[in-house]
Amino acid sequence: MSAAAEIDEYATPTEGALGVVVVSFGSYELLEKNLTALDAAALDARVVVVDNFHSTAERGEITRLARARGWTLVPMATNVGFGPAANTGVATARALGCDTFLLLNPDALVTVDVVHEMWRSCAGAHLTAVSPKILRPDGTVWFRGSDLNIRSGDVGRSADAAIAQNGWLTAACLMMHAELWDRIGGFDPDYFLYWEDVDLSRRCVAAGGRLEVRHDLKAVHDVGGTQGVAGKSDLYMYYNARNRLLFAAKHLRRRDLLRWMILTPAATLRILRRGGGGRRLLRSPRLVLSGLRGAAAGLAAATLVLSGRHGAGPDHFAGPDRRPA
Repeated sequence: MSAAAEIDEYATPTEGALGVVVVSFGSYELLEKNLTALDAAALDARVVVVDNFHSTAERGEITRLARARGWTLVPMATNVGFGPAANTGVATARALGCDTFLLLNPDALVTVDVVHEMWRSCAGAHLTAVSPKILRPDGTVWFRGSDLNIRSGDVGRSADAAIAQNGWLTAACLMMHAELWDRIGGFDPDYFLYWEDVDLSRRCVAAGGRLEVRHDLKAVHDVGGTQGVAGKSDLYMYYNARNRLLFAAKHLRRRDLLRWMILTPAATLRILRRGGGGRRLLRSPRLVLSGLRGAAAGLAAATLVLSGRHGAGPDHFAGPDRRPA
Protein backbone atom coordinates (compact mmCIF):
# COMPACT_ATOMS: atom_id res chain seq x y z
CA MET A 1 0.00 0.00 0.00
CA SER A 2 1.35 3.43 -0.92
CA ALA A 3 1.86 6.25 1.57
CA ALA A 4 -0.96 8.18 -0.11
CA ALA A 5 -3.28 5.20 0.27
CA GLU A 6 -2.39 4.89 3.94
CA ILE A 7 -3.25 8.54 4.52
CA ASP A 8 -6.58 8.06 2.70
CA GLU A 9 -7.35 5.07 4.93
CA TYR A 10 -7.06 7.28 7.99
CA ALA A 11 -8.80 10.29 6.48
CA THR A 12 -9.89 13.06 8.84
CA PRO A 13 -13.34 12.10 10.21
CA THR A 14 -14.26 15.67 11.16
CA GLU A 15 -13.98 19.11 9.64
CA GLY A 16 -10.91 20.02 11.71
CA ALA A 17 -7.56 18.39 12.39
CA LEU A 18 -6.48 16.22 15.30
CA GLY A 19 -4.05 17.67 17.81
CA VAL A 20 -1.80 15.33 19.79
CA VAL A 21 -0.78 17.21 22.94
CA VAL A 22 2.12 15.89 25.03
CA VAL A 23 3.46 17.53 28.19
CA SER A 24 7.14 16.80 28.78
CA PHE A 25 9.38 17.30 31.81
CA GLY A 26 12.76 15.69 31.40
CA SER A 27 11.16 13.20 29.02
CA TYR A 28 13.22 13.53 25.86
CA GLU A 29 14.18 9.83 25.73
CA LEU A 30 10.57 8.73 26.24
CA LEU A 31 9.38 11.02 23.45
CA GLU A 32 12.04 9.64 21.15
CA LYS A 33 10.91 6.11 21.97
CA ASN A 34 7.12 6.44 22.13
CA LEU A 35 5.93 9.57 20.34
CA THR A 36 8.07 8.98 17.27
CA ALA A 37 6.36 5.59 16.93
CA LEU A 38 3.01 7.30 16.31
CA ASP A 39 2.72 8.13 12.61
CA ALA A 40 1.09 11.55 12.84
CA ALA A 41 1.20 12.00 9.07
CA ALA A 42 -1.07 8.99 8.57
CA LEU A 43 -3.62 10.69 10.81
CA ASP A 44 -3.12 14.19 9.41
CA ALA A 45 -2.46 15.13 13.04
CA ARG A 46 -0.59 18.08 14.50
CA VAL A 47 1.77 17.13 17.32
CA VAL A 48 2.27 19.75 20.03
CA VAL A 49 4.91 19.13 22.70
CA VAL A 50 4.82 21.45 25.70
CA ASP A 51 8.20 21.25 27.42
CA ASN A 52 8.16 22.21 31.08
CA PHE A 53 11.70 23.40 31.69
CA HIS A 54 13.94 20.74 33.22
CA SER A 55 17.48 21.63 32.13
CA THR A 56 19.32 23.40 29.33
CA ALA A 57 20.62 20.07 28.00
CA GLU A 58 17.15 18.54 27.99
CA ARG A 59 15.72 21.59 26.23
CA GLY A 60 18.37 21.30 23.53
CA GLU A 61 17.65 17.60 22.91
CA ILE A 62 13.90 18.03 22.74
CA THR A 63 14.25 21.04 20.43
CA ARG A 64 16.37 18.98 18.06
CA LEU A 65 13.91 16.10 18.14
CA ALA A 66 10.89 18.35 17.54
CA ARG A 67 12.55 19.98 14.53
CA ALA A 68 13.48 16.63 13.05
CA ARG A 69 9.96 15.24 13.47
CA GLY A 70 8.02 18.38 12.51
CA TRP A 71 6.40 18.76 15.91
CA THR A 72 5.33 22.12 17.29
CA LEU A 73 7.39 22.76 20.43
CA VAL A 74 6.13 25.10 23.14
CA PRO A 75 9.09 25.76 25.46
CA MET A 76 7.99 26.85 28.94
CA ALA A 77 10.33 29.04 30.96
CA THR A 78 9.62 27.05 34.15
CA ASN A 79 7.84 23.89 35.23
CA VAL A 80 4.25 25.13 35.37
CA GLY A 81 2.76 21.73 36.12
CA PHE A 82 0.80 19.29 34.00
CA GLY A 83 -2.61 20.97 33.82
CA PRO A 84 -1.46 24.47 32.83
CA ALA A 85 0.98 23.00 30.29
CA ALA A 86 -1.77 20.81 28.79
CA ASN A 87 -4.05 23.85 28.56
CA THR A 88 -1.30 25.69 26.68
CA GLY A 89 -0.85 22.72 24.37
CA VAL A 90 -4.55 22.54 23.53
CA ALA A 91 -4.63 26.29 22.84
CA THR A 92 -1.65 25.86 20.51
CA ALA A 93 -3.31 22.95 18.72
CA ARG A 94 -6.44 25.02 18.21
CA ALA A 95 -4.37 27.78 16.64
CA LEU A 96 -3.06 25.14 14.23
CA GLY A 97 -6.62 24.29 13.14
CA CYS A 98 -7.39 21.34 15.44
CA ASP A 99 -10.82 20.71 16.90
CA THR A 100 -10.13 17.36 18.59
CA PHE A 101 -7.34 16.76 21.08
CA LEU A 102 -5.49 13.66 22.23
CA LEU A 103 -3.73 14.15 25.56
CA LEU A 104 -0.87 11.67 25.69
CA ASN A 105 1.79 10.96 28.32
CA PRO A 106 5.41 10.70 27.14
CA ASP A 107 5.53 7.19 28.64
CA ALA A 108 2.40 6.05 26.80
CA LEU A 109 2.53 4.14 23.51
CA VAL A 110 -0.50 4.08 21.21
CA THR A 111 -0.95 3.01 17.59
CA VAL A 112 -2.43 4.89 14.65
CA ASP A 113 -5.35 2.44 14.53
CA VAL A 114 -6.28 3.10 18.15
CA VAL A 115 -6.01 6.86 17.82
CA HIS A 116 -8.12 6.79 14.66
CA GLU A 117 -10.89 4.83 16.38
CA MET A 118 -10.84 7.18 19.37
CA TRP A 119 -11.09 10.07 16.92
CA ARG A 120 -14.09 8.48 15.22
CA SER A 121 -15.79 8.15 18.61
CA CYS A 122 -15.27 11.82 19.40
CA ALA A 123 -16.40 12.86 15.92
CA GLY A 124 -19.69 11.06 16.43
CA ALA A 125 -20.22 12.32 20.00
CA HIS A 126 -18.69 15.73 20.66
CA LEU A 127 -19.60 15.62 24.35
CA THR A 128 -17.90 12.29 25.06
CA ALA A 129 -14.37 12.02 26.47
CA VAL A 130 -12.73 8.79 25.27
CA SER A 131 -9.95 6.64 26.66
CA PRO A 132 -8.69 3.19 25.61
CA LYS A 133 -7.97 0.37 27.99
CA ILE A 134 -4.38 0.92 29.10
CA LEU A 135 -1.97 -1.94 29.76
CA ARG A 136 1.40 -2.15 31.47
CA PRO A 137 4.34 -3.34 29.35
CA ASP A 138 3.87 -6.85 30.79
CA GLY A 139 0.30 -6.97 29.46
CA THR A 140 -1.51 -6.55 32.78
CA VAL A 141 -4.26 -3.94 33.01
CA TRP A 142 -3.24 -0.55 34.40
CA PHE A 143 -6.43 1.34 33.54
CA ARG A 144 -9.91 0.29 32.43
CA GLY A 145 -11.81 3.15 34.02
CA SER A 146 -11.65 4.38 37.60
CA ASP A 147 -14.09 5.55 40.20
CA LEU A 148 -13.94 7.63 43.34
CA ASN A 149 -15.35 6.62 46.71
CA ILE A 150 -17.05 9.80 47.91
CA ARG A 151 -17.24 8.51 51.48
CA SER A 152 -13.53 7.82 51.90
CA GLY A 153 -11.76 9.65 49.08
CA ASP A 154 -10.17 6.44 47.79
CA VAL A 155 -9.78 5.84 44.07
CA GLY A 156 -10.22 2.43 42.50
CA ARG A 157 -10.87 0.56 39.29
CA SER A 158 -14.22 0.50 37.57
CA ALA A 159 -15.17 -1.82 34.74
CA ASP A 160 -17.01 1.06 33.09
CA ALA A 161 -16.27 4.65 34.08
CA ALA A 162 -19.23 5.83 32.02
CA ILE A 163 -21.74 4.19 34.37
CA ALA A 164 -19.80 4.50 37.63
CA GLN A 165 -21.45 7.04 39.89
CA ASN A 166 -18.21 8.95 40.32
CA GLY A 167 -16.16 7.64 37.43
CA TRP A 168 -13.08 9.33 36.02
CA LEU A 169 -10.67 8.90 33.13
CA THR A 170 -6.90 9.13 33.27
CA ALA A 171 -5.20 11.88 31.27
CA ALA A 172 -2.43 9.45 30.23
CA CYS A 173 -4.31 8.81 26.97
CA LEU A 174 -7.49 10.86 26.68
CA MET A 175 -9.30 12.40 23.73
CA MET A 176 -12.08 14.96 23.51
CA HIS A 177 -13.62 17.39 21.05
CA ALA A 178 -13.23 21.15 21.40
CA GLU A 179 -16.93 21.49 22.20
CA LEU A 180 -16.53 19.44 25.37
CA TRP A 181 -13.17 21.04 26.22
CA ASP A 182 -14.80 24.48 26.05
CA ARG A 183 -17.68 23.40 28.28
CA ILE A 184 -15.25 22.11 30.88
CA GLY A 185 -12.75 24.96 30.58
CA GLY A 186 -9.66 22.75 30.49
CA PHE A 187 -7.65 21.63 33.49
CA ASP A 188 -7.81 23.44 36.81
CA PRO A 189 -4.29 24.87 37.32
CA ASP A 190 -4.47 24.58 41.12
CA TYR A 191 -3.61 20.87 41.09
CA PHE A 192 -0.17 21.18 39.46
CA LEU A 193 0.23 17.39 39.32
CA TYR A 194 -2.08 14.43 40.11
CA TRP A 195 -5.87 14.49 40.62
CA GLU A 196 -6.29 17.03 37.81
CA ASP A 197 -7.86 14.30 35.65
CA VAL A 198 -10.26 13.31 38.46
CA ASP A 199 -11.29 16.96 38.66
CA LEU A 200 -11.60 17.26 34.87
CA SER A 201 -13.78 14.15 34.68
CA ARG A 202 -16.11 15.40 37.39
CA ARG A 203 -16.53 18.74 35.64
CA CYS A 204 -17.07 16.91 32.36
CA VAL A 205 -20.08 15.05 33.75
CA ALA A 206 -21.35 18.19 35.50
CA ALA A 207 -21.23 20.03 32.15
CA GLY A 208 -23.37 17.39 30.45
CA GLY A 209 -20.51 15.34 29.04
CA ARG A 210 -19.95 11.60 29.12
CA LEU A 211 -16.95 9.41 29.96
CA GLU A 212 -16.23 6.37 27.82
CA VAL A 213 -13.58 3.66 28.00
CA ARG A 214 -13.17 1.83 24.70
CA HIS A 215 -12.30 -1.62 26.02
CA ASP A 216 -11.70 -2.84 22.47
CA LEU A 217 -8.83 -0.35 22.09
CA LYS A 218 -5.51 -0.68 23.90
CA ALA A 219 -2.56 1.54 24.73
CA VAL A 220 0.57 0.72 26.73
CA HIS A 221 1.76 2.80 29.66
CA ASP A 222 5.23 2.41 31.16
CA VAL A 223 3.93 3.34 34.61
CA GLY A 224 6.24 5.76 36.34
CA GLY A 225 8.45 6.17 33.29
CA THR A 226 8.30 9.95 33.49
CA GLN A 227 9.61 9.85 37.06
CA GLY A 228 12.76 8.01 36.05
CA VAL A 229 13.07 6.20 39.40
CA ALA A 230 11.92 2.93 40.92
CA GLY A 231 8.72 3.47 42.85
CA LYS A 232 7.03 6.82 43.29
CA SER A 233 8.67 10.18 43.82
CA ASP A 234 8.45 12.85 46.50
CA LEU A 235 6.10 14.75 44.20
CA TYR A 236 3.80 11.73 43.95
CA MET A 237 3.53 11.55 47.73
CA TYR A 238 3.08 15.28 48.23
CA TYR A 239 0.55 16.02 45.52
CA ASN A 240 -1.55 12.89 45.95
CA ALA A 241 -1.96 13.61 49.65
CA ARG A 242 -2.55 17.32 49.04
CA ASN A 243 -4.80 17.13 46.03
CA ARG A 244 -7.12 14.53 47.48
CA LEU A 245 -8.24 17.20 49.93
CA LEU A 246 -8.03 20.02 47.40
CA PHE A 247 -10.50 18.11 45.23
CA ALA A 248 -12.80 17.62 48.20
CA ALA A 249 -12.61 21.32 49.05
CA LYS A 250 -13.59 22.26 45.50
CA HIS A 251 -16.35 19.73 44.84
CA LEU A 252 -17.87 18.11 47.93
CA ARG A 253 -20.55 19.09 50.39
CA ARG A 254 -19.30 20.32 53.72
CA ARG A 255 -20.17 17.11 55.56
CA ASP A 256 -18.33 15.00 52.96
CA LEU A 257 -15.35 17.36 53.07
CA LEU A 258 -15.22 17.12 56.85
CA ARG A 259 -15.30 13.31 56.67
CA TRP A 260 -12.40 13.30 54.17
CA MET A 261 -10.44 15.53 56.53
CA ILE A 262 -11.06 13.21 59.46
CA LEU A 263 -9.96 10.23 57.35
CA THR A 264 -6.77 11.98 56.20
CA PRO A 265 -4.29 10.00 58.39
CA ALA A 266 -5.53 6.64 57.07
CA ALA A 267 -5.74 7.93 53.48
CA THR A 268 -2.21 9.34 53.65
CA LEU A 269 -0.89 6.02 54.92
CA ARG A 270 -2.52 4.26 51.95
CA ILE A 271 -0.91 6.74 49.57
CA LEU A 272 2.49 6.14 51.14
CA ARG A 273 2.11 2.37 50.92
CA ARG A 274 0.92 2.56 47.34
CA GLY A 275 3.76 4.86 46.40
CA GLY A 276 6.69 3.32 48.19
CA GLY A 277 6.02 0.14 50.08
CA GLY A 278 7.18 -0.46 53.62
CA ARG A 279 10.90 -1.10 53.08
CA ARG A 280 11.41 1.76 50.64
CA LEU A 281 9.68 4.17 53.02
CA LEU A 282 11.99 3.10 55.83
CA ARG A 283 15.01 3.74 53.61
CA SER A 284 13.65 7.08 52.38
CA PRO A 285 12.02 8.98 55.25
CA ARG A 286 11.77 12.05 53.00
CA LEU A 287 8.98 10.25 51.13
CA VAL A 288 7.01 10.00 54.37
CA LEU A 289 7.74 13.66 55.06
CA SER A 290 6.50 14.61 51.58
CA GLY A 291 3.24 12.76 52.18
CA LEU A 292 2.75 14.40 55.55
CA ARG A 293 3.50 17.85 54.13
CA GLY A 294 1.02 17.23 51.33
CA ALA A 295 -1.67 16.18 53.76
CA ALA A 296 -1.03 19.30 55.85
CA ALA A 297 -1.30 21.52 52.77
CA GLY A 298 -4.55 19.83 51.78
CA LEU A 299 -5.98 20.21 55.26
CA ALA A 300 -5.11 23.91 55.15
CA ALA A 301 -6.98 24.34 51.87
CA ALA A 302 -9.98 22.40 53.19
CA THR A 303 -10.01 24.46 56.38
CA LEU A 304 -10.26 27.65 54.33
CA VAL A 305 -13.38 26.31 52.66
CA LEU A 306 -14.97 25.22 55.93
CA SER A 307 -14.23 28.62 57.45
CA GLY A 308 -15.94 30.36 54.54
CA ARG A 309 -12.78 31.91 53.05
CA HIS A 310 -12.78 30.97 49.38
CA GLY A 311 -10.21 33.38 48.01
CA ALA A 312 -7.27 31.00 47.90
CA GLY A 313 -5.77 30.93 44.43
CA PRO A 314 -2.89 29.08 42.77
CA ASP A 315 -0.25 30.83 44.88
CA HIS A 316 -1.88 29.63 48.08
CA PHE A 317 -1.94 26.07 46.78
CA ALA A 318 1.67 26.26 45.58
CA GLY A 319 3.72 23.16 46.22
CA PRO A 320 7.47 22.48 46.30
CA ASP A 321 7.78 22.20 42.52
CA ARG A 322 6.35 25.60 41.53
CA ARG A 323 9.87 26.96 41.27
CA PRO A 324 11.98 26.37 38.14
CA ALA A 325 13.78 23.03 38.06
